[in-house]
Amino acid sequence: MEKKKKNIGFNIIKDDPTDGHGGFGAGVLSLENVSPVIIDVEAGEAFVDMGAMHARSVVERGIKFSPNREEVPNGKPYWIVWVTIERKEEGPYYAGVTACEMTVDREARRGYKLLPEHVNRLDKSLKRRIIVDHMDEKSKRVLADFLKQHDIEMWNRSSEELRKGLEGGE
Repeated sequence: MEKKKKNIGFNIIKDDPTDGHGGFGAGVLSLENVSPVIIDVEAGEAFVDMGAMHARSVVERGIKFSPNREEVPNGKPYWIVWVTIERKEEGPYYAGVTACEMTVDREARRGYKLLPEHVNRLDKSLKRRIIVDHMDEKSKRVLADFLKQHDIEMWNRSSEELRKGLEGGE
């Protein structure tokens, strides 16, 4: 009988069961403080869809994705924004915010996205990076408004880099 190998993929953990012992699983990043925010560029709307953590958001379901933009000429533009929330003495704040491009042609059931980019941006968000400069201005405003409406105090405690990145020089 063959012994199964331990799967050392992503671990999604609530509290750190490895706290202090440094054994198996030590150093695993917790995804519990990350939320995927999807921005519908044309509608100017943003919403959280936890299904995006596993490429199963409402937007992504039933779509065959390609890394080739030309295969989806009529794709509707979306952003998936990985938002990591951290806590400091004053309270919680938006610590990591990274955006990834995606287009979806619902009728053709085809979409464009670069999976490695999505994985790397999720990782960068977990590492408290801000990557929003490549977003269009309308989507930046939608995201800024969404984050403010969710919790203005969290927005105010967030880095100047994030606020300037989404609002410009305001």
